[in-house]
Amino acid sequence: MELLEYSHLTGAVISMSYSNIRDEDVAQRGKDLYDEQIRAQVETAENIGKIVATDVETGDYEIGDDLLATSLRLKSRHPSAEMWAERIGFNAVYAVGGTLTRTAP
Repeated sequence: MELLEYSHLTGAVISMSYSNIRDEDVAQRGKDLYDEQIRAQVETAENIGKIVATDVETGDYEIGDDLLATSLRLKSRHPSAEMWAERIGFNAVYAVGGTLTRTAP
């Protein structure tokens, strides 16, 4: 199913896809893909702290400084992507009321 949604951040109308994959499965697939296939390629000094958005169905990914912009670039290549995002080298994308913990050496 696909819905159109207005983004107040960008002023654009974006297509929102909904699938039958459970959130827990997207998270697990995303974590597994990152740990098993993507981490070794992206955890470089110049990428530490950047966002990596991953299509959990294809394994394709996009790296950038901004979560929304990075996700939209990946979505332009894979319109029906189920995405998982991580901050390269850290334990979370954002920290609310806490601190991010560095996981990369």
